[in-house]
Amino acid sequence: MKILAVDVGGTHVKILASGQTERREFESGPTLTAAGMVEQVKALAADWPYDRVTIGYPGPVLHNRPVAEPHNLSSGWVAFDFADAFGQPVKVMNDAAMQALGSYRGGKMLFLGLGTGLGSTMIVADHIEPMELGHLPYRKGTYEDYVGLRGLQRHGKKKWRAFVADVVERLVAALEPDDVVLGGGNAKRLTELPAGCRLGDNANAFVGGFRAWEPKTGSQAAFPTVADESPSA
Repeated sequence: MKILAVDVGGTHVKILASGQTERREFESGPTLTAAGMVEQVKALAADWPYDRVTIGYPGPVLHNRPVAEPHNLSSGWVAFDFADAFGQPVKVMNDAAMQALGSYRGGKMLFLGLGTGLGSTMIVADHIEPMELGHLPYRKGTYEDYVGLRGLQRHGKKKWRAFVADVVERLVAALEPDDVVLGGGNAKRLTELPAGCRLGDNANAFVGGFRAWEPKTGSQAAFPTVADESPSA
């Protein structure tokens, strides 16, 4: 089985196929449609063999389909037939869930993606549960308003890091995970990780895309090796 993993983001779409070592990418943005994404992915991956596709989608997904249009891309994603467009079996999952799956080492894990917003996923044994924790009320807005990109730009790095520490502490107290992974593009801006957390890696989105086709997503023994994600400043 050869799998093409597609990580759709608000600024770039990144792809990697199993057996390949160098990812490829192109710019996305508010004019990118679902059809345009597929067309560019197929062209960019034309010399890669694959017979399965996993798409990490920046929004909620239910029954293998997006259920809401993306905030930072064009419309038309909800009704789009990805399997027909690719001509291959396709799994669509929330982008935070895909990176979480690639970061999973067992037990009860909470993944928080610090990016444009706040992605969140819980994995317990064989069960992946994407969540929308970023939209919960916090202070004068939501968690996402304070620890997402808007919060970083509005409050600056020092206050943003304090908000991240506070939000992580609250969510850990409520959900009681065994393991907490902080991923997303802004996680690297943390100079110190909250207690009990480890730093994720955006490349694990591809690992998650490959793992999505394993018969048991919670069976660590069935997973390929994941690079060390030990916390670093």
